[in-house]
Formats: sequence, structure tokens, C-alpha cells
Amino acid sequence: MRFIAATSRNLEDLMAKKMFREDLYYRLSVFPIAMPDLSRRTGDIVLLAEHFLGKMNVKYGKQVTRISPPAVSMLQSYSWPGNVRELENCIERAVLTATDDCVHGYNLPPSLQAPEFAEDPYRPDATQTLDEQLAAFEKRVLEDALLRHNGNRSAAGRELGVSPRMMNYRLNKLGIGG
Repeated sequence: MRFIAATSRNLEDLMAKKMFREDLYYRLSVFPIAMPDLSRRTGDIVLLAEHFLGKMNVKYGKQVTRISPPAVSMLQSYSWPGNVRELENCIERAVLTATDDCVHGYNLPPSLQAPEFAEDPYRPDATQTLDEQLAAFEKRVLEDALLRHNGNRSAAGRELGVSPRMMNYRLNKLGIGG
């Protein structure tokens, strides 16, 4: 028979304080594995989130297939004091509140809402007209493409499938660039 035990507490400190039995410690610590906190394993956060996304889709019969870039940034910048269990609960909440196939920043718990990520930049502003919302979205898409191509209008236009003439027209119409 083999036992696998896990704890987030320092058992050696607890033994010194007589709060954990020394004989039990030595029976359990045949092959100890130290696992760093989730906050120190940021590369694992997205992988675990995607795993939990699939698990929650099955559990709730949903089809949430991706996590938006702002939501990924929120997940990776959070300290995760509750470790993997907190991440699982976070993704469960996100799947339950998602209204489309994507987890957005606003689907995540308030504890993850840092000022720079509090609102998903692609979420429509209900106070604007349709034309204003479309113009704001187009402006963000164009600015993001320009940013990815270091301000090169031609390269950004090629990525977006827009001719140089139309790219310049759209940029001028929205007041982007100079």
C-alpha cells in the first residue's frame, strides 16, 4: 500500500512547535516533492485554465473554447493565494457567466480585476450607438495591428487584408497616426 499526502504547510516547522507528530512525518516523507506556489509557475496558469475550461464545459454543457488576451493577462498577473483550487473555481465562475465562446475579463471574479484589466477592451459600450461602437472597435483593431508592426501601415494593412489606399483612408477617418 502507498500513501500520497499533500499539504501547503511546513511540516518541519509544525514538528518543532509540537503541532505535528514526528514519527508520522518520517513515515510520510519517503519521497517528498516540493511544488512551488502557482504564482511562481505562471507558465502553468494558462495550461491549467484551459484544462479547467474543458472540464467545466463538460460539467455545464457549455461550449466556451478560448480565453481572451486581457483575461489571460489578468490570470497571469494575479497572486493566487488559493493556488490551483482557486484557479479552478475562477474558471468555473467564468464558464458559468460566459455568454459566448470566450472567457472575457469581465467573466473573472472581482478579486482579479486590476484597474488596467477591469474592462475587456473589446466589450461593447452600451451607452454608444452602433456606429460609435463599430468605429471604436475598428480603431482598436487598427491600432493593435499598427502596434504589432511598429507603426508600419503597409504591413498592418497586409495583415488585415486591406489595400494601402483603404488603410490610409480608415486611419485618417479615425484620426489614427499623423
